[in-house]
Amino acid sequence: MEALAQIRQIQLPPERRVLVLSDVHGCLDLLKRVLDKAGYGPDDVLLFLGDLVEKGPDSLATLRWLMDLSARRTVYFVRGNCDDLAVEFVKHPAVRPEFFHHYLNIWRDRSLLLQMGRLAGYLTHGPEDLPGLRQVILDHYQPELAFLDAMPHILLTPDYLFVHGGVPGEDKLDETPAWTCMKNDFFLDQGYAFRRWCVVGHTPVTLYRPEIPASHPLVEAERRIVSIDGGCGLQPDAQLNALVLPQAPGGVFTWFACDSLPTARALDPQQASVRSVNVRWGHNLVEVVERGELYRCRHLESGREVDIPAGFLYASPQGVRCKESTDYRLAVEPGDLLSVIWQGANRALVKRDGVTGWYFGRLEPVREEP
Repeated sequence: MEALAQIRQIQLPPERRVLVLSDVHGCLDLLKRVLDKAGYGPDDVLLFLGDLVEKGPDSLATLRWLMDLSARRTVYFVRGNCDDLAVEFVKHPAVRPEFFHHYLNIWRDRSLLLQMGRLAGYLTHGPEDLPGLRQVILDHYQPELAFLDAMPHILLTPDYLFVHGGVPGEDKLDETPAWTCMKNDFFLDQGYAFRRWCVVGHTPVTLYRPEIPASHPLVEAERRIVSIDGGCGLQPDAQLNALVLPQAPGGVFTWFACDSLPTARALDPQQASVRSVNVRWGHNLVEVVERGELYRCRHLESGREVDIPAGFLYASPQGVRCKESTDYRLAVEPGDLLSVIWQGANRALVKRDGVTGWYFGRLEPVREEP
């Protein structure tokens, strides 16, 4: 029988600021930086929408840091599909061994499971090592497993529904499959609307934007949905978002964001382009037209020709694909601080306020504070 969602009712004190984050994916440095940027303090409430771990460099350290923080401050969690991996791995040893071998082979040392094994002195080389890895994790990581397993799939307040992937409406939530809550791709495209505000992660928000790449939270006011996954740890222009809930009814959502990219100051103005395409996952088949520092490619879905850095292209069974790129020219004023994704001889792919595009002006590197 399919497991049903675990639901927890909570109260968010109206006098305290609430910061909501999602899809940290083991990027502990970025998590600390965005909390510092937000001025996070002991009176604030933190709420995490899942996928704390996996696919990032410091999954185990991130998990332990948040376990310690939650013991001292007000922190809530919902379970994401990546948080569920370790629990499923040890609880159901006969389920999907081929999946775990495939998954661990892809992510290697960026997996929580392999980080746990390595710290305990156990290295995994192939599927024959999975039973040993499972036993090592059971022997050494009971507090971490219990912490992950205690996460509910849904948090409810009178005004909010917090879930990692999404839910098919607010009625009969207790009949919702747990997996649907955790793994619900492209939730905003499914047409649901809510009475409460439904706040979700899981699907990077840039995937919902067909014309202009943008990683800042996406607020669907009419349907009362907020999607906040900035693609942290997964995309070249990714960022980690911290959504600030309005402290009064009818207030606006605000946010803070950080990325791991170098920063430069723009020296020249540039106007935004009128038409553009966001070459994004699921819509990223291209045909190479001309090779150079930038590859001139035809985006097969839109027919537009786009200049793409060679390192952004990769082969797939269906043909050549692009990680993420665009032909959008960003609106820039002199003095703007830009995150630099890629820089070439006469242009750079940059990000400002969460929006990605090309900049053809001069850039002045900005030294980071020590």
